[in-house]
Amino acid sequence: MIEDQEALDLAADWSDISQGLKKDLGSQLHAQWIKPIQLGAFCKETGTLDLFLPTEFSANWVADRFADRLSLAWKIARSEVRQVRITVHPRRRSMPELRVGGEAPVPVRASAHLPSHLNAGPAMIDTALSGLDPSLTFAEFVSGSANVLAVNAAQRMAAIETPQFSPLYLKGSTGQGKTHLLHAIGHAFAANKPGARIFYCSAERFMIEFVQAMRSNEMIEFKARLRGFDMLLVDDIQFIIGKASTQEEFLHTIDALMSAGKRLIVAADRAPQALDGVEQRLLSRLSMGLVADIQPADIELRRKILEHRLARFSSTQVPADVIEFLARTINRNVRELVGGLNKLIAYAQLTGQPVSLQLAEEQLTDILSANRRRITIDEIQRTVCQFYRVDRTEMASKRRARAVVRPRQVAMYLAKVLTPRSYPEIGRKFGGRDHSTVIHAVRLIEELRTRDADMDGDVRTLLRQLED
Repeated sequence: MIEDQEALDLAADWSDISQGLKKDLGSQLHAQWIKPIQLGAFCKETGTLDLFLPTEFSANWVADRFADRLSLAWKIARSEVRQVRITVHPRRRSMPELRVGGEAPVPVRASAHLPSHLNAGPAMIDTALSGLDPSLTFAEFVSGSANVLAVNAAQRMAAIETPQFSPLYLKGSTGQGKTHLLHAIGHAFAANKPGARIFYCSAERFMIEFVQAMRSNEMIEFKARLRGFDMLLVDDIQFIIGKASTQEEFLHTIDALMSAGKRLIVAADRAPQALDGVEQRLLSRLSMGLVADIQPADIELRRKILEHRLARFSSTQVPADVIEFLARTINRNVRELVGGLNKLIAYAQLTGQPVSLQLAEEQLTDILSANRRRITIDEIQRTVCQFYRVDRTEMASKRRARAVVRPRQVAMYLAKVLTPRSYPEIGRKFGGRDHSTVIHAVRLIEELRTRDADMDGDVRTLLRQLED
């Protein structure tokens, strides 16, 4: 249990450090280089903390540019950490290596890499699934109104029949499911067409292979291998479009695949027209098929995603009010939503504590604060008073009339749900009331919402007004 708690403490510290680096570096650099870092073991004797990255390229890049900053941040967070060691994850290091013409072999990535048989001739190529995450399938993807177009288009691209549009361009902000759909297309196409040659790569992997081929004068071989696949899936192309030579090669690859009737699916966080430095010819190719937009998940879809995820944790009970709280509060992206649920359940299982609204608020502080719009208690009181047509002074008055007490209790409940304020802080904003009064109000409204449709409707309406 001590080791489990230490791991949780390290994870909590890393969450704080990562968020600080995100503010300093910006979202794009953070997402590309800092977010993939995984915590390794901490040796108390030497004070060394291992930080793992998925590839040698990314490990070297982060070590060169961020080692001092990471070391200082960890020393501030934990005085016992005297140094950090940035390396490739041992599981990645033990995987087959792929030599693409450079002097040093490039380690194969589990999440985005060339298949291990890529150097073989066409006759030796079998179904290339090693670049696809086995957990990212259509069966595990939850669809809703926000992503229905992208899901339907993705399923068409994976069908045996020739799709009506090509290429398929998946556009969506970070954490909305683009990568999941790319992997799902690959899995479904392989199932529908056994023996199909499939290549999934990230922008980072494409750039590594391209540069290695250029340096070793093996561009002809690189092009032949790349264009020998039946389906090409390229993720995060916004990171390679701005490179002139890579852009030119990508254009030729698209032309070759399209003329051969192959399937191309790309994903980016912005529309083709918004890509930086893209030339008109490439823009035309990317726009000629279907651009399927993935909108941020609405609250109904967020509820469905949480319920779908809960099916994996049948041994852990998660109350309905916690699911509702997470669905309403973690609204920036699906990845944070699922990550928040996973963290909450893991903490409950490791410590033996039951999942509750209080536990969620305590353990998901960083995620919740990053997602919450800064709604004030004054704003809540003003909105509730307008809704129930009561005077604002009644929020702090001592009157016990039902027409006044119920709106006041609703306002206390909303203050707890929508703000990070503690029970005593909320009580002070309602005429200096004791924290036990606030707790009673919150529990009462929670209970009334389960059996009184009118009350539940009132609260939902107020939530919409305050969150819009």
